Parts: sequence; C-alpha cells; structure tokens
Amino acid sequence: MKKVIIAAGTGFLGKVLIEYLKPKSETIIILTRGKSKIENNVKFVNWDAKTIGNWKNELDNADVLINMTGKSVDCRYNKKNKDLILSSRIESTAILGKAIKECHNPPKVWLNSSTATIYRHSLDKEMDEIHGEIGTGFSVNVATSWENTFFEQQTPKTRKVALRTSIVLGKNGGALQPIVNLTKIGFGGKQGHGNQKLSWIHETDFARSLEFIINNQKITGVINIVSPKPTTNQAFMRILRKLMKIPFGISLSKPILEFGARLIKTETELILKSRNVVPKKLQDHGFVFLYPNLKTALNDLAH
Repeated sequence: MKKVIIAAGTGFLGKVLIEYLKPKSETIIILTRGKSKIENNVKFVNWDAKTIGNWKNELDNADVLINMTGKSVDCRYNKKNKDLILSSRIESTAILGKAIKECHNPPKVWLNSSTATIYRHSLDKEMDEIHGEIGTGFSVNVATSWENTFFEQQTPKTRKVALRTSIVLGKNGGALQPIVNLTKIGFGGKQGHGNQKLSWIHETDFARSLEFIINNQKITGVINIVSPKPTTNQAFMRILRKLMKIPFGISLSKPILEFGARLIKTETELILKSRNVVPKKLQDHGFVFLYPNLKTALNDLAH
C-alpha cells in the first residue's frame, strides 16, 4: 500500500496497526489531536475530529482510511462521559464522510471502528453478522448510532466496512495487562458467574484481519473481528493462571466487582456482559487465523 490514513492512531490499537503496516506501506498518516510531526514513514497530522481543516488534503489518493476515533468506554457511565462517548464517535465519523466527499481521488476503502457489544448478552446463541441479534442499552445505542452515521455517508467511490471488534489481546495495552496484574496478586478466579462468553482476538490477527479486508474488495458492510471460538470468563482465567503458573485465584462476585468498578471509575459491563460473537464473514471469505486457540494466544502474549 502506498498511503494509509489512521484517524486516532496513537492509542493501543492504533500502535498495533502502525507497527504491522509500517513495513507494508510507503506512508502512514496519523490524524491526531497531538502535534504534527514526522517519524520515518509515519506522519502525524493535527485534527480536532470535529471540523474540516488542512488534514482533509491527506485523504486524497489514500489506499485506505481507518477510523478508530472515540472516547474510551473504560469509565463511569455518567451523563458527561456518555455524551462524550457518543459524540466523539458520531462527530468524527460524520466529518470524515464530509472530507471524503471533497476529495478529488478519495480513499479506496474506509474501515470504521464499531464494537461486538452491539449484540445482545448471549450465553447460548453465537452471534454472526447475518443472524446476530442486536441488544439494548447505552452501549448498544452508541454502536447502532455509530454504524448508522457511518453508512449514511455518501461515498460512492469508497468501499465501507464497519469493524465489530471484541476484546483485542495485546502485549502493550488493552484488556490483558490489567487481568494479568490481578492474577499475579491472587485475584485470578472467575468474575461474576464466570459463564459469560468472552469473544477475543490476538493483536496480530486483528491487524492481519484488517489487511485482509483492505485487500478483499468483496467485503462490505459489517464484519465481526473476533477469533473463531468464544471462551468463557472462567475458562479464560483458568488458562491464564496455568500459563502464569499461579495455582489459585480468588473469584470476584458481582457485588464486589461493582464496588471495585466504582473505585477505579469504570463499569462492570466490560467483564460481565456475555459476548458470544463469531467471525462468519471473515472465515467465509477465506481468512486464516494465526491464533485461533486461546491457550496459544495467551502463551504468546502473557510471556
């Protein structure tokens, strides 16, 4: 690829993508609220994610635009944070759509972040892109509004794909390190009932799956970015303890988790919702996972 644009590429997933795509791309443009600068073949360009500015010129002649903009959901769901979670996603998506319309030669494909949380809490049914059932509540409303805004953008020359990503397991960020830290101090048991499903993907397969989508022009619409086999919270913690050679783990009940979540200013939904999501579309198009097995993935990452 000659030119890749990543909106909000300075977070955990953005850094994963940069490291993966750097050797495969001539230029990577990062749209950031930080300072404009150049580091080798990575160019950082300032934007506010709300209004059109000189940054829009970078979109011309791009092979791909990847939008990862959005306030972290790892916070308390008070009114202020709820408003920021929603507006940061809607405004950035809408302004990118406007910028694409003004391009002489717009990006060939636009990948926009979404979330596997859009599906309902499910202990029984696996949710794919065709038969998956949309849930209810604040997080689902954010996801549906985000996707609606994305697909409302009129971009006839740009293929659009919404990435319904679940938990990305990585070495230098994301959800795994806090769980490893809890396990080290003895709290590596199940959380809540422990039967809630956990859909996950290794950071390398996350980056590889996006590259696969970019190169496969037949893929459009929504797509689940998850590994083939959801696990359960209890099984995940058991495998992690075994790999870390920690013989026991204290379980944390829902009331204790809710108390702890208030202390560290987050929400229990992040660990108690059952995300039973499968990558039907990816596999139907022939994507092959390097890390389809949780034990292999954790063994690579936890050490």
